This record gives sequence, C-alpha cells and structure tokens, in this order.
Amino acid sequence: MKFKIFLFAMIFQIIFFAVLSFSQQIYSVDLDTVKAQKFDMGKMWTFEHPPLDYFEMEYNFRPSAEWLEKVRKSALRFGNGCSASFISANGLIMTNHHCVRGILGRLNRDDEDLLRNGFYAESLEEERRVPGLFVDELMVIKDVTNEILDAMNEAKTDSAKINIRNEKIENIIENAEEKNPDLNFRVIPLYEGGKYSLYGYKRFNDIRSVFVPDLFTAKLGGDYDNFTYPRYGLDCAFLRAYDGNGEPAETPYHFSWNEEGVVENQPVFVVGNPGSTDRINTMAQVKYARDIRYPMLTSMYKDLYAIYDEMVQKDSARNTTLIARLYSIGNSLKVYDGTYKALLDPVLMARKMDFENKFKKAVQSNPELNRDYGNIWDEIESSQKELSKYAKKSFAYSLRSRYTPLYFFVAEDLIKLAEQLKLPDDEREESYKEDNLEETINNIYPPNLDTVLQRKFLLVKVNVITRNLSNDNELVKKLFDGKTGQEAVDYMLSNSILTNEDSIINLAKRGRDAVLNSADPFIYFILHTVSELDSINQITESLKNKDELNNQKLGEALYEVYGDTIPPDATFSLRIADGVVKGYDYNGTRAPYKTTFYGSLDRYYSFDKKFPFNLPKYWESLPEEFDLSTPLDFVSTNDIVGGNSGSPVINTKAEIVGVAFDGNIESLPSRFIYTTEANRTVSVNALGMMEAIRNLYKATRLSNEILNGGIE
Repeated sequence: MKFKIFLFAMIFQIIFFAVLSFSQQIYSVDLDTVKAQKFDMGKMWTFEHPPLDYFEMEYNFRPSAEWLEKVRKSALRFGNGCSASFISANGLIMTNHHCVRGILGRLNRDDEDLLRNGFYAESLEEERRVPGLFVDELMVIKDVTNEILDAMNEAKTDSAKINIRNEKIENIIENAEEKNPDLNFRVIPLYEGGKYSLYGYKRFNDIRSVFVPDLFTAKLGGDYDNFTYPRYGLDCAFLRAYDGNGEPAETPYHFSWNEEGVVENQPVFVVGNPGSTDRINTMAQVKYARDIRYPMLTSMYKDLYAIYDEMVQKDSARNTTLIARLYSIGNSLKVYDGTYKALLDPVLMARKMDFENKFKKAVQSNPELNRDYGNIWDEIESSQKELSKYAKKSFAYSLRSRYTPLYFFVAEDLIKLAEQLKLPDDEREESYKEDNLEETINNIYPPNLDTVLQRKFLLVKVNVITRNLSNDNELVKKLFDGKTGQEAVDYMLSNSILTNEDSIINLAKRGRDAVLNSADPFIYFILHTVSELDSINQITESLKNKDELNNQKLGEALYEVYGDTIPPDATFSLRIADGVVKGYDYNGTRAPYKTTFYGSLDRYYSFDKKFPFNLPKYWESLPEEFDLSTPLDFVSTNDIVGGNSGSPVINTKAEIVGVAFDGNIESLPSRFIYTTEANRTVSVNALGMMEAIRNLYKATRLSNEILNGGIE
C-alpha cells in the first residue's frame, strides 16, 4: 500500500512537471528575462464590468445587455459550493454529478444505492426532494463600495475598521431585504474589498432530483484521472426547482440546448461561481503559502488518502460512500500537492515577481498612490514573517475533525467536565448539573467507536505533530518518548485509558482532580496546548486582521492602476470566463480537443475492468442505437477554479454546449496565476450528455424537456 501511494505521488509529479510547457526548459531560462503575461491575473470577469471591447476584438462578438441579462439569470449558485444553470422554462437544472455525490445518500430508500446505480424519475411525481439543498439566481447587482469604505475610514484601529465594515454590511443587507423581501442579499467583496457589490438572489429551496448517472460512469478513472485529460466521465446531473406550491418553478430565464456540438478554436464562455483565488497576493504571501502552508497540508492529505485508499481496496471497492470519501480527499490532495509543486517552479514565480514589480512601480511613482498604498508590500511582508513563527505550532496543536482521532475530543470533554465541577451547581451548564451529570458522563465515550480507524487517524495526527514540532519539544518528548510513526501511536495508546469506556466513566466519576492530574497522553496534550494555542490564535488573528486591511488597500491600488482590465479574485460569486475550444501538447504527444464514448470502453478494457476504471455491466451490452463515436468530453482555455463545477459552458448564442467539471493538471497553479499555455477547463459535451440520456438510459421525458426547453 505504501508503495502504491508513493507510486501515485511520483506519477503525478512526473506528469505535472512534464506538461507545464512554460517550465520545460526551466534550467536554461534566464529568470531575469521572464515577464508577466497579459492574463496572469485571470479572465474571471464580473457582470458588473464585462470586457465588451475585449470580447469584440478577440472573438468578433459583443454581447448585448439582453444577452448578458439572460446569461446572468440563467446561471445559478448551487447551495453546496458548486455552480449550475436553468435549462428549461420549468425549473430544470443542470450541474455535475460530483456536486450531488455527497447528498445522494439522503435520497436512498430501503436498500437502494443511488451512488452505485444512479437515479431517474420517470415522472414529475417520482422526482425526489433533496433535503437542505437550494439554488440562488442572481437578480440584482448594486455597487455599495463608497458606503462601506466611507464607514471604515471613520475607525482608527484594524479591529475597529473590520467591525464597522461588518456592521455596515449587515445594515446594507437589512435595508435591501426590507425593500425586496422576496430576495436574499449578500455583499460581495471584489478586489479584496477594494470594491463591494450588493447581490440580490432569488432562492429556490425545493430542489428535486431528476436524473443522476451511476458513480462509476460519472467518475471513470477515479483519482488517477482526476485533474487530467483526456477524460471520459459523464459528470452531469439534472434536478428541478419547485415553487412554494409544490409545482415546477417557472423559469423564463434559461439556456437552450445546442445540438450541433463544438469545434476547435470556437469561442465558449463558462458562467459560474469560482470559489477562491489568491492572484492578487504579494510575493511575500505567495512564499508563505509555498514554504509554510502547502507543505503542511500536502503531507497531511497524503497520510489521510493512504487510509481511505487502503479501506477501499480492502472492501474491493464495494462501498460507494467510502469511495466518494476517497475521491473527495484525493481531489484535495491533488489540488494542494499540485499547487505546492507549481509554487516551486522558478519560472512561474518569476512571472509573479515581474507583475509585482511593475504594479509596485506604478504605485510608488505616483505621489498620491504612493502616499496611500506605497508601504503595503513591506507591511504585508512583515506580517507574513510574524505568521510564519506560529504557523507550525498552530497546525500541530489544532484539532481538525477531518483527521484527529476522537480520543482527543474525549479528553476535551473530560477537561470541560473537570472545569464545570469546580463551579457551584447553579452556575454550571445544564448538562453538568447534578441531576444530569451521570447521563453526561455516560455519553462521553463515542458510540460505535471504530478503534481500527481511530488508530489510523492517530498516525496522521502523530505525523502532523512530529513534522511541525522539534524533537526536543517537551510535548513531543512526553507524548512519544522519542518514538515516531506507528511506534509513537502504539506508545500513546498503550499509555491511555481513553480507549476504554469503563475507564473513562471511572475517571470522570473520580472527580475534577483525578481528571486534571491524569497521566493520560491525550488529556496531557489538551492541558498543555490549549492556553498557548489561545495566545497564538489571538496573535495570528491580529496579524490576519492587519493583512485583511492591507489586502483591501492592495485591491484598491490594483483597481486604481489597472481598472477593469484585471478581474478581481474569485469570491464564489458569478463570473463569466471567455476562452476557446482547444487541444494542447502534453507528455510528448497531443491531447485532442474532444474525446468520445469509445475512450470510455478503452479505459474499461485496458485496465481489465478494475477499480477505478470499472463500469457497470450494461456497458458490455450497449443498445444498438447508442453511438459510441459521440463526443463525450472536451477542453477549452476558460479560466475556472473550484466552485465552477457544474458551470454551464455556452456559445455566443447563449446555448449549452457543455457543463464544466474539472481542470487539467496544468490548471492547478491557477489559485495564484492563470497560465494560457496548457491550462484547460474540462467539460462534458452537450452532445454526449444527450446521447447518453436519450439512447443509453432511455430517459425520454428528460431528453424531450431539454430539447424543447420545457415540459410539453
């Protein structure tokens, strides 16, 4: 298993460096000659200021106000962090399979496994409501920059500025919702707060599932093919919004379906909600990410991935919920690892440095701008140096639920019990009063505790601690006695009483002093980190507040110098990203701009039908009318990041030509820089979706609605 994880990482690293075309001659390039490129800061344009002149010059296409309104109101923000769109007049929604993957389990009935077998509602009555899911349609945009910045200027300290900003934002939202009670409002910071927009959303709370393919068809290739291309996944899903009366919502703004397909070099637009980027960050911030943050996260995710990969393999890939968890962790691992490796690329860093030098020169050569913004870079660099002093200890001390074994949280509960017991009964929290105390104590031990899994999590936590604290650290010496890895895990567990329910209850009943004087290593960890961690958090919060305000000034300066020619960083708010359908050179060969269903079968048979290249058995006896030559996926040069999953890909007629679901390996640096050489958006082709819906799954009701633009 360790060899497999090592091999996975090595293959990824080889591919990543091999395909970054701008780094192929990394050691022969004179870094002093490397220049920033026109679109290094990306192409995620806001609907407040779409670059109409640029669109016309680049594509001979100038969107009208009507076109932009239709596109804006047809696109959706998906309630669980993705994007989506209306594709019929009756509330039909298109998004990605992986955007609903984590919630399909809520729809299972009896012994169903919708992840494994997919779902299709033959009628409206069979469409199943997804609990807690909603979508937002952007109806109103208003600039509120001056209101917020003017209020902030009244404050003197960093914390006061942030408090006043937050209060002003709440006030703006309250006033807007009083005037427009049918809308939900949010204030969206742009340019790190250099600009602010008020967005008013129409929310649809009743969302029902219509069609979702099975997990293996949607995610063919699993983590191996994730963030790669060519791809062969049918990563799509269709749902429906209903109104308050339980009827399909009337959605006059919706995209129509294109039946002609795309060709290479054709202009296309991705309309969605990119989650977060840091392209405006200074070089000091980028280096902090490179040297501190990403190495910590990458190492942790590699350990976590190994746990779930081993579990999936032992289970012979039968548990689809476990597989979905593995895919989620694997996705995060590739993002962090790929971004980290990108930040180690001196050519990429030289491009970032060149942009910063030009930006800084533009500010400091202007007396007025220099007065207001000239010291930003030095101030941010100073705060990053301070943050770096505390980052590793903070990471080691913090208890993150994704990988921290429950024994640490049991220790926290016991210590809280001890703290409550020193109080008079009438001053304690309700669950710690004498009448409830026995029940509280009996509930400290987690029910159905999987001790095998907790042991694996403990290895992750041990590695986090030992990687980030020195060997002579008193905590490390006490907890591990000079041991590392699995030996340290064994040492902690052998010296702990928190692995046994009766021992925990006995310790709790012995009272406050017994808990606080316990030699248990988990209790020791909490007692000897909580105070220092609180102090660290106070210091880092102050530094981050300062950075937040300096970033806002940086955004103001960026807008002063470059205006709308540079789009703001992603904020999970609606953007339109332009590009063209285009293949690219990679790994010594050429990636075609499209793939077909034939490629799906090739992956299936070439990998001997083994996970994660397995497909359901129906792929071995396909319907005669199903055309395997139909385009399935395609790539384009659009600028996307996480949050864009499920975004509609449209042509100049505002017709659906695809749904974005991934980027390639070369897109991973895009958190900090957008590169045009080989960075690609990967989308499911509209033709492929329709071919599968109509001729593979025989979902005639759905295909008719998509093509007709509504229910007949």
